[in-house]
Amino acid sequence: MATRTIAPLALLIFLSTVIMTFSIVSLAYAYPPTYGDNSSSCSPRDDLVPVRREVYDDGRIFDISHRYREEMPAWGSSDGLSQFLWLPKSMKNGSLANISKVKLPTHMGTNVDAPGHVYDHYFDTGF
Repeated sequence: MATRTIAPLALLIFLSTVIMTFSIVSLAYAYPPTYGDNSSSCSPRDDLVPVRREVYDDGRIFDISHRYREEMPAWGSSDGLSQFLWLPKSMKNGSLANISKVKLPTHMGTNVDAPGHVYDHYFDTGF
């Protein structure tokens, strides 16, 4: 009779051990590695301005994005962009976090496109 009660208990212990081992091993793969994991790389004197130029091989990428403003020109509108940012939930009003809502037309902001994007005759010729 003792064998019957030990067998399920042994199976439970074995399965628990396997599941816990798998969980611990898989934790290492759950998150990507951190970048610049150097404790001396962060100090109050660090420059918090984002880098606007990146270099890849021999090419360079420059961020030419415009800042969104209510009065900036908008495609198909003579009034401009108008209001595009709302704060429906605010910590000042008792919310746990500030929740922003952004509403923009799909053709808004900085565009560096081929001419065929807005001129049909260029599109037909392959540009």
